[in-house]
Amino acid sequence: MGAILQSLGRTVTAGVVLLIVIVVLAGLATGQMIAVDMGWSRFFMRWLHVLAGVMWIGLLWYFNFVQTPSMSKIPDEQKPAVSKVIAPTALFWFRWAALATVITGLLLAWMNGYLAAALTLTKGVHAIGIGMWLALIMAFNVWFIIWPNQKKALGIVQVAAEEKTKAARLAMLTSRFNTMLSIPMLYCMVAQQNAGL
Repeated sequence: MGAILQSLGRTVTAGVVLLIVIVVLAGLATGQMIAVDMGWSRFFMRWLHVLAGVMWIGLLWYFNFVQTPSMSKIPDEQKPAVSKVIAPTALFWFRWAALATVITGLLLAWMNGYLAAALTLTKGVHAIGIGMWLALIMAFNVWFIIWPNQKKALGIVQVAAEEKTKAARLAMLTSRFNTMLSIPMLYCMVAQQNAGL
C-alpha cells in the first residue's frame, strides 16, 4: 500500500481501480449492472464535471483561504519555495481544471439538451444558466487575468518591480472576485436539480 500512496499517479490509478471494483461488486450484489447507454454517458459526464469542478474550486479556495493569507507569515528566505515551486504547480492544475470544468459542463448541458436554453436563461433552466454564466466569467478570469498576471508576479515573465507588484494585486483581486462568484455559482448549479431558485 505504501508504494501506491507514495506516487500520485499510482494513487489516482488505484482510486480508479477501486471505483471500478465498487461498481462491479455493487452490480453483482444488486443484480443491476451498469448499462452503458446515453443515460449512463450523461451521468459519467456529470461525474467528470464534478471531479474537475472540485479541483478547480478547491484550488481557488486554497489560494484564497490558505496561500495568500499565509504569505505574510512566511519568512522572506522561505517564500521562494511557494512562489517558485508550489504556486506555479498549483496554478497549472488550477487553470486546466477550470477549462476541464467548463468543457465538461458545456458537453453535459448539450448531452441533456438544455445548452442553448440555459445560456439564454430560459425559464425552467435559469438556475443552471446563471451558474453556467458565472462559471464562464470565472474561467475567463482564470485564463485571461489571473494567469497572465501571476506569471508576472511569480517572475515567470520578467517585468519591472512596479509592474510585478501591480500584477500581483490584480491577480489577487481577480481571484477574490472569483471566490465571491463561486458561492452563487455553486448554489445555482445545485439549485437547478433541487428547486432552490
